[in-house]
Amino acid sequence: MRGPGEAGLDAARVAEVLVAGPPGRRGSGYRVGAGHVLTAAHVVAGTSAVRVRFDADRPGEWSAPARVVLSAPAADVALLEIADVPTDRTGVEPPRYAAVPDADVVLPFSAMGFPRFKLRASGGGGAAGDTPGRYRDSCHVTGTVSVLSNRREGTLELAVAAPPADPEPHRSPWEGMSGALVWCGGAVIGLVSAHHRADGLGRLAAGRVERWYESLTAAESECLRRWAGLPSRTALGLADGVEGRRPAVGLAGLPSDLPLRELAELVDALTAVPALRGGNGMGLVLDSISDRIAANSPRDPRLRMDVYGIVRTCLRYPGTLDQLLEAVRLLEGPSPEVDRVDGAAARLARFRG
Repeated sequence: MRGPGEAGLDAARVAEVLVAGPPGRRGSGYRVGAGHVLTAAHVVAGTSAVRVRFDADRPGEWSAPARVVLSAPAADVALLEIADVPTDRTGVEPPRYAAVPDADVVLPFSAMGFPRFKLRASGGGGAAGDTPGRYRDSCHVTGTVSVLSNRREGTLELAVAAPPADPEPHRSPWEGMSGALVWCGGAVIGLVSAHHRADGLGRLAAGRVERWYESLTAAESECLRRWAGLPSRTALGLADGVEGRRPAVGLAGLPSDLPLRELAELVDALTAVPALRGGNGMGLVLDSISDRIAANSPRDPRLRMDVYGIVRTCLRYPGTLDQLLEAVRLLEGPSPEVDRVDGAAARLARFRG
């Protein structure tokens, strides 16, 4: 367990929130003190019987009943009090909370929870709270926050790698991720609250910490201050490294008949990205963008020819080349190769109409 001054997501403090009711109903949460877990209010709405579980099927696994001591639907925040905390699980410091600026920046983030698409066959009866013969594994999500999106709703738009095609289209594969804390620069900047299906599988929404203060009553704010370590509004600072990176230049205006020689630098940069050079990297990228690209691109086992064909197809569907490059950034993460891709894209942008 991390001690005072150690910032960032700690997997041992990530909670499965198991709610009495329909089989499989659950959410995610985070232990913000020795005896308290922060989660989303809608996860525990209408119930008083909750159980929290940590490190399932690992040497440090433990679980305990919990009760809802705070539910603030306006902010979609809830606080659970753990009934029986093991004596060796005390001494937990609250996380640091931070705001993000209302500015033209894109920030990296991470979160950890238990979405529905992580269901696995257990080969056994399963632990308490699991569906017999099945269990739900953890999902460590990383991606970017486009700060200026969702301003009216007051949430953060989280761009993530899309999960596989959903066999149950009437249900979101992200069910169960609600309540996961969103981390940036070693601080909590939000809490996953929703998956808006119209945004696609590669987008989640999270309540912004700085917007909680507008929705919480004085009593609710005091409860979170005392048990979850939420600072006063005036003491809330910005996340470390919040300057982020400027959004990549858009390529939606490129002509569809751009000569191949003008695409060579971008194609060379893409073929150098490690995530695209082995396994099914390009397949994962295509699965997370418009299905028109995979359906209309001439595929080739030679990577360079494959990338050329995909890029040329993207030029016929405005906006999809930007989707392609963003998916590559999410899959590969920050790297010199991605910087090279961004540089090539910036130079290609001179051909925009």
